[in-house]
Amino acid sequence: MDLRETLGTAAASLAGHKLRSALTMLGMIFGVGAVIAMLSIGEGAERQAQASIERMGLRNVLVQGTDLLPQEAQRVRAKSQGLSPRDALAVKEAVPGVLRVAPRVSIDAWKVRSDLGATSAAVHGVSPAHRLVTEITLAEGRFLDALDEVGHAQVCVLGQSVRRALFGFGPALGQPVKVNDLWLEVVGVLASSPPAAAGAAGAGALPPGAEIYLPLSTARRKLATNPLASPYDELIVHLSEDASPQRAARQIDELLTRLHAGERDYTIVVPEALLEQARRTQRLFRVVMASIAGISLLVGGIGIMNILLATVLERTREIGVRRAVGAKKGDIRRQFLTEALALAVAGGVAGIVFGFAMAKVVATWAGWATVVTPGAVLLATGVATAVGLASGLYPAARAAALDPAEALRWE
Repeated sequence: MDLRETLGTAAASLAGHKLRSALTMLGMIFGVGAVIAMLSIGEGAERQAQASIERMGLRNVLVQGTDLLPQEAQRVRAKSQGLSPRDALAVKEAVPGVLRVAPRVSIDAWKVRSDLGATSAAVHGVSPAHRLVTEITLAEGRFLDALDEVGHAQVCVLGQSVRRALFGFGPALGQPVKVNDLWLEVVGVLASSPPAAAGAAGAGALPPGAEIYLPLSTARRKLATNPLASPYDELIVHLSEDASPQRAARQIDELLTRLHAGERDYTIVVPEALLEQARRTQRLFRVVMASIAGISLLVGGIGIMNILLATVLERTREIGVRRAVGAKKGDIRRQFLTEALALAVAGGVAGIVFGFAMAKVVATWAGWATVVTPGAVLLATGVATAVGLASGLYPAARAAALDPAEALRWE
């Protein structure tokens, strides 16, 4: 039997039992689909986490003020005023490798509106150095500058979603925006959602780009803040290329411990360490998810083996006839292996389509980006083919081992 005849015989055999073949392929379809969907979800999660952490700045160390309960706020503030200009100056001067320190303060914005609409936004007072330590890019206008800071200027820069909510498709530059009871003039619009580090505090469940930046001095002087809160909510410490973020974080911690009289009213975040931890977690996640999905492939392979063993019994007389007219053991073996591979490959192709569909459903329903990589498709298809081949080996060997004389007498 040549290859064409072997393929034709296998196709005819499977077509003669359409329902049984379709049910057998379900295990492979679900297995391949699960592998692709799981790996795509893991890949999407990893890329999303890495992008979020990288936007914090891998050359940055973030010092964030902690929220204090009312009953402990007065006790702590009696010894430490929290993150303050003194801390920013001390870190800049005392810690080796620090290029600049960018403070940030968050405002409880209960009203954000323009003449055309209203929205919710995370409002931050920042210094001009903020743009130098984060990945902020502008679509229109300019960012805050030193003159705005010195003059307590009533100006602001909007994120994209705030701009759309307040002005739609109309012009935004030069337009007035009211934050609580303070009117601000729009001088710039961000090109995309700002770094996670800049909007992590107070952003809550707001969508990307729902931020407003105004001068730090304006926020502290002209907008109400909690008197027991830290003067700053965050210090973004930007390091030189040869400085170690881990070592700088330890030095900053030691310095602030002395300045705050031992009160731990701050936390230190090292994005570089977070990124490495996220990578380890995602690697483990992918291994676990792929292993779980691989069990489905194994079940599918067992289903193929079971059906082929039943087929060998059903076609015992046919095998005897083929052997009697000159078919060799290798021909019989190839025939059943081809049927096993056909089931696995057909199930794998359908599983790829199913996996893409599952990934799309997850991305749409959960709002979680999924990434289907060529590697995931090749892995799932390769494993499905290998499982199909392995599942067909024993039935094929059993069929080839049948005695022709006994097979011809089989009823």
